[in-house]
Amino acid sequence: MDPNLKYQLHPWHGVEIGEKAPAVCTAFIEIVPTDTIKYEVDKESGLLKVDRPQQYSNIFPALYGFVPQTLCDIEVGNFCMEKTGRSGIIGDQDPLDIIVLTEKIIARGGILVQAIPIGGFRMIDQNQADDKIVAIMKGDEVYGAWHDITDVNEAILMRLKHYFLTYKKGPNDSENRVQIDAIYGKEEAYEVIRRSQKDYQNKFLIS
Repeated sequence: MDPNLKYQLHPWHGVEIGEKAPAVCTAFIEIVPTDTIKYEVDKESGLLKVDRPQQYSNIFPALYGFVPQTLCDIEVGNFCMEKTGRSGIIGDQDPLDIIVLTEKIIARGGILVQAIPIGGFRMIDQNQADDKIVAIMKGDEVYGAWHDITDVNEAILMRLKHYFLTYKKGPNDSENRVQIDAIYGKEEAYEVIRRSQKDYQNKFLIS
């Protein structure tokens, strides 16, 4: 990071993912469990903006944000097709989503945390790959003993799964817009992260 910079870095493009990625990644947190508003980063300015008020009873189950300098595009979509045997899957054109588990209460978003990926959800939103990486916050005294998704308490996994299956579903919707094809472990999460890094490089760094 250039010490001479006089302005805030763009959290998607200006913040480094980290030298130890994918084993340890920087995560930009947009939303915390106490939020009743869905915030997301404005792609142009890098500022947090209101995406929408939470209309229903869903509560964000953990710290939620994205991994800087990643993109879900061709490589991520291809990996999803490899794993599912489906065709016509594309990336959702957003940075890679990440859920960070911690015992600590963090009151607001718009912050950076060091996250250790342990698995993820292969989520498909209509025909778009929309993976959710599951991680623990580095140094967490309680969740720090978890090294892979198989270590996670089943109740926590079901809470995360329920949230993502229902957060876009209204009370009058008969079908889910999204589906979770699989819950995968650490090594597959690493591959998704690597592919999202490659998608980012192909989109923004290679002319």
